[in-house]
Amino acid sequence: MPALLLRLIDLIKRYPGVIALGGFISGIGSFILVDRQEGLASWVAILLLVSWLWLMFENTFTQLFTRLFKREIPQPLLRYATQMIHQESLFFVLPFFFVTTTWNSGQLVFTGLLAGAGLVSIVDPLYYRWLAPRRWLFLALHTLTLFAALLTALPIILHLTTSQSFKLALGIAMLLSFPSLASSFPINHWRRAAMLVLVTLAVGGSGWLLRSWVPPATLWMTEVAISTQLQNRTPGDSLEQVSASQIRSAGLYAYTAIKAPRGLNERIYHVWKQDGKEVDRIALNINGGRKEGYRAWTHKQVFPSNPVGHWQVRVLTEDGQVIGVLRFEVVDDGQASVAK
Repeated sequence: MPALLLRLIDLIKRYPGVIALGGFISGIGSFILVDRQEGLASWVAILLLVSWLWLMFENTFTQLFTRLFKREIPQPLLRYATQMIHQESLFFVLPFFFVTTTWNSGQLVFTGLLAGAGLVSIVDPLYYRWLAPRRWLFLALHTLTLFAALLTALPIILHLTTSQSFKLALGIAMLLSFPSLASSFPINHWRRAAMLVLVTLAVGGSGWLLRSWVPPATLWMTEVAISTQLQNRTPGDSLEQVSASQIRSAGLYAYTAIKAPRGLNERIYHVWKQDGKEVDRIALNINGGRKEGYRAWTHKQVFPSNPVGHWQVRVLTEDGQVIGVLRFEVVDDGQASVAK
């Protein structure tokens, strides 16, 4: 058995990108399955989380294995198992985050970190010589990967809202990061324990404050429009520029079709902003499962006395995560270009 395991390790070392490729393909497959409303995506997500249970209780499982079978699991196998789980998890979630990221926002940073972590996980010199010796950095990648995996898997498995998934994922990541921190920085004094608690809380607090930078992994917009017309749930031509007189006479529609997993009921908000200042916040309820996305819109008819400026409608989850941003400009009648 050890010879077979060592041979498997040699194959993984020789072809490190195969595991990452498998994770990426499974991620794309799950993304397509969710889009087609097929339950198999839930099983893929469950298998991913089961692998994380192994990672969390690795020491307990290896001790139990040694006690039952009277032999130890080779350390190289354990190291590569950890690396494989990181690779599989990161490349599983990347297709979801690439689609749902609003690239001209702070979400670029979060998805960029995930992509960077994925690169590190498949390059052995980076993973073993640069990352692994720096325990705090290894734990940071470990926690980030688990957080992203939970954000993706929880709505698929449990049909939790994005708000519920974010809170639960952040709480679990904080909870599981504490034992990891404690193993790296042994608690030999009450001050050390207090410091670790504060560090854990600081990690969670930072995650909560920066939640708008985290893409909602299973919500994305399939169609958007800013229009003065809406008929039979279909908007007119989408406008990038509109005159002040147009919006005073007909108002303005912000139309969004949002794709969500089957069975998910979600409250979102259209937040209207003029030159960066919020002027209106309108709640909408969406239901998941429609292939083209759930169609929702707001019709704003009351504008400031001087509506000229750069406007945007930010589409947010209940906790403030950005699903997308619609931008347009209101100009004086004399400056308006023809927008039909």
